[in-house]
Amino acid sequence: MRGSERRGGHIIRTSALRGLPLRHPAVLVATWFGVGLIPIAPGTWASLTALPCAWVIRSLSGAPGLALALLIVFIGGCRAAAIVAKASGVDDPGAVVIDEVIGQWLVLLAAPLDTLDWALAFLLFRLFDIWKPWPVRWVDRHVKGGFGIMLDDVAAAGYALVVLSALLGIGGVSGVRV
Repeated sequence: MRGSERRGGHIIRTSALRGLPLRHPAVLVATWFGVGLIPIAPGTWASLTALPCAWVIRSLSGAPGLALALLIVFIGGCRAAAIVAKASGVDDPGAVVIDEVIGQWLVLLAAPLDTLDWALAFLLFRLFDIWKPWPVRWVDRHVKGGFGIMLDDVAAAGYALVVLSALLGIGGVSGVRV
């Protein structure tokens, strides 16, 4: 497979990592510790693996803790995404999935700590991230660099937040809240 290499019996997507070793800090952050190297649906896998991390942060520190983690990862993710994009020569390499983590965490800020609510938050974010309604698609095509890579997922999260908030306002995913 072009743009890939075999390591330890597994095929690893490396075309987005030209010139950068897998252990490079920017690669580790941008690929969400290698999740972005999964050959099928890396963005969905990144969003999925973001859930337990967010659950732990939210359980220990509440929504403010998750918001702080989101801000820190957003800033580091912008830089890491820019480094990997520059090294690869691709505006938005498929292996860069830290943007999905940020978008997913943003939607989870509005969701109660409940598995059904979080499942809905996951599905809504993936829907809007894949669909890319206006202005998400415009941001994806016109805002460049690490910030641009991150920003379209923040915009997709905005749509998911609106729909999630409306559904929760109607009575919640897992039933009417008392």
